[in-house]
Amino acid sequence: MIKNILIDLDGTLTDPKVGITASARFGLNKVGHPIPEDENIDWIIGPPLKASLAKLLNVDAHDVLAEQALQGYRERFATVGLFENHLFEDVPETLKQLKAQGYRLFLATAKPEVYARQILEHFDLLQYFEYPYGSELNGERTNKADLIAFILEKEQLDPNECIMVGDREHDILGARKNGIETIAVEYGYGSDEELTVANPKARIQNFFEILDHLN
Repeated sequence: MIKNILIDLDGTLTDPKVGITASARFGLNKVGHPIPEDENIDWIIGPPLKASLAKLLNVDAHDVLAEQALQGYRERFATVGLFENHLFEDVPETLKQLKAQGYRLFLATAKPEVYARQILEHFDLLQYFEYPYGSELNGERTNKADLIAFILEKEQLDPNECIMVGDREHDILGARKNGIETIAVEYGYGSDEELTVANPKARIQNFFEILDHLN
């Protein structure tokens, strides 16, 4: 029986495309690696950002250049990019209904917790969550499996009573590694092929459809 719902942020609750991609371009530009405006970098939304910036720079994730690009990204994101963001359809109403039905909701995002909390506050969603779990600015818990394991331990949750909702393979595979079933949203940034290979328990086209898959 599902009692606890772990929910991703980017691509699941909100569409952060403008803020993330513009801030990434800003960070890359600062280290002398501008990206053409017509190059699609939407794929960076969701996975750990430093690794994605490293891929764009064609360097190792531990390279100093990737760290410098990440710092440049944060310089813009922390003040501007954070709010270049909008909610997906039916998100507040669905969260309200889930909470009213007695489910405990936990945010589970690779985004630094300090930013995630601000975004939830901005959209008045923090009230629906037990706690907004995210990564640390030093990179700790950017891996989804590590983050979910941390939440389970911290909250003393039974994996059999949990479900994870997200839009990328990282959400599905990270949850599965911790013995948790998953619901994938199809309106986010995971491709059809990516979600098919990851094979979640269910796939939904609108956030409110979560309500149909909790029994």
